[in-house]
Amino acid sequence: MVVPMSAFLHRLFLFLYRPRFVVFSLLSVMLYAAPASAAAEPESNWLNVVRKTPYWASQGVAENLATIRSWVLLGEGYCGESRRHLLFDHRARFLAYIDDADSREATIDRLNDTRQRLVQQERAAYWSRGSANSRGYPLALACHQPDADMAVAIARLTGATDEYRIWGTWDGIRVGEPDSQVSLVELFRIVYEHRKAQGRFTFPDGVMPTFLGKTIIESGGQKDALSPQAARGIMQLRPEVLDDCEIPERYRLHRIAQVDCALRLVEQNHRNLREPFMAVFGAMATEKREQLYGFLLTQSYQIGVGRTIELLEDDELGRAARYFAANDQNFSAGDIQVGLIFHNMGRRDIGLRTLYYVTDARIAREALCASAAMKDDPWCAAP
Repeated sequence: MVVPMSAFLHRLFLFLYRPRFVVFSLLSVMLYAAPASAAAEPESNWLNVVRKTPYWASQGVAENLATIRSWVLLGEGYCGESRRHLLFDHRARFLAYIDDADSREATIDRLNDTRQRLVQQERAAYWSRGSANSRGYPLALACHQPDADMAVAIARLTGATDEYRIWGTWDGIRVGEPDSQVSLVELFRIVYEHRKAQGRFTFPDGVMPTFLGKTIIESGGQKDALSPQAARGIMQLRPEVLDDCEIPERYRLHRIAQVDCALRLVEQNHRNLREPFMAVFGAMATEKREQLYGFLLTQSYQIGVGRTIELLEDDELGRAARYFAANDQNFSAGDIQVGLIFHNMGRRDIGLRTLYYVTDARIAREALCASAAMKDDPWCAAP
């Protein structure tokens, strides 16, 4: 029997590749590496590489991406020195780093030189030139993240000092007392349990730890945080969401009101997402399915539940979901979540920020749960 070449390569890939490897396999070179003389000519756009990447190449991508984003967010690994950029490929495999130059323009030139050299050395198959206004490939991440101070954000959420502890009331919910103030984590717990007891929350309990991680990466737990997209407060809520929650203007930064509104949004997203999700991934093993669902419910907070449903149902955006549903045994839940975003980058405003979002929330959750204040917390025992 003659096996079609594409099927043969796919089987050979699954045999050779192991998710924990962070190096090119022989097959990766066979499929992607062109001769250096030809490959040195750049792609016109880094998104061309996204479009050329087959779905099965997402195997192991979640672990690779988590490694790189951990270095950036925690100042570890190759980001132990902050004045660096990391370069990585379409499967989030670390390729190289550069030390930053004295100016942004010179750093971009250094990145482009490194990109071309990686192709010439056959460590990457393609490259595209980056500029001040466009990304290049291999992709690059700055180690210097002035807004990402994980230690301070965790101290703020866990109420490590008196200045980070609060009390107040909102819509029948009482949190702490003037002489017995509580942490932001306790605020989340009180609001969540109060509304759940009222029968208003039906989303899975396991969402809450990652929801705390999301709070760390979006606002750092700061009451007056403001994004370039006009999202406000500890939960980074846009004006239209605050309107839907009927929060008066003078209370829009009220932390209990913000948490209450944000959790109501999660519940709304859950009620809309569950059925389309089950229609695509309902046959998946239960534990993996529920883990993936939690990831996509977190994702919907950032891109909206409508966009998340498009990733499942749309003729174009849903192609990756249909592939992963049919071949889920070859991928972790994290691989599928990252793959759904990666293969749709450049469509409907889906970009690198969206690609990193759930991974960053998970990293923040792990850092929070490793803290002395949270290591024995029931929420941190959730899978």
